Amino acid sequence: MFIRNLCKIALSMAVLALAGCKGGILDPKGQVGVDEKYLIIVSTALMLVVVLPVIGMTLYFAWKYRASRDHEIYSPKWAHSVKIEAAVWSIPIIIIIVLAVITWQSTQALDPYKPLEGKGEHMTIEVVSLNWKWLFIYPEQGIATVNELVFPANVPVEYKITSASTMNSFFIPQLGSQIYSMAGMETKLHLIADEPGTFHGFSANYSGSGFTGMQFKATATKTEEDFEAWVEKVKREGRSLTQAHYEDLAHPSEDHPVEYFSTVSEGLFHSIVMKYMQSHGKMNSHAQSGHSAQSHHMQAEE
Repeated sequence: MFIRNLCKIALSMAVLALAGCKGGILDPKGQVGVDEKYLIIVSTALMLVVVLPVIGMTLYFAWKYRASRDHEIYSPKWAHSVKIEAAVWSIPIIIIIVLAVITWQSTQALDPYKPLEGKGEHMTIEVVSLNWKWLFIYPEQGIATVNELVFPANVPVEYKITSASTMNSFFIPQLGSQIYSMAGMETKLHLIADEPGTFHGFSANYSGSGFTGMQFKATATKTEEDFEAWVEKVKREGRSLTQAHYEDLAHPSEDHPVEYFSTVSEGLFHSIVMKYMQSHGKMNSHAQSGHSAQSHHMQAEE
């Protein structure tokens, strides 16, 4: 009776917890997200093959051999069973092998740098994580936005990602993988939305006091014509994003509003990457010169 009541309470709590959930990685709206959902479900199911029997046997043995039951027959000197040993070793080994195969295949198929095959021509969006906002540059359209990402549905998008500050993580759960943005580096991510809609995007890596407000809306338009209409709106309502304007934008700010830029300074994304890449180069050269000086000093002593 106690176990039955405990199960009812656990089930009720699980239902209440799940009722507070909304669209995320388990409600995918893109090819990458669908594949990742399948991987999560299969991996969880395989692990439950071990976990559920262990939990069940733990509860069963605790009930069967409880202190208040003094007439149970048991063998205190029993120590070995070929059947149990075979089950305990073979089942986990099989599960690990299956998981290894699935992991290898999915790692190759879901490589974020790998373009999505059979989906047509990709469009490119350059992503810069700032303190504490997102800058999206559309090199093909010549525009940029802050904290608003728009693209056509059923069109694959290549995201080129970097950071102008601390490390962050670019993540749109319903579309697929997250990937880190790092200063002086360019990472890549390929995603697609299989249907129009508005999806929640955010940083999945803590980056300071304004981290909680580092969110954006990712909108997949119904048609490419709708996307072009949005581009024209940005060009009509936005201002120019020059290097000087970018320097002002890069200053830390929290809960930054959506902002449009009708033109973008040519090569801005590349200059942001190179700004910190050059710093890395100077650090490496200092380290090398220090190592060289130490070597010369040791040779002189010899």
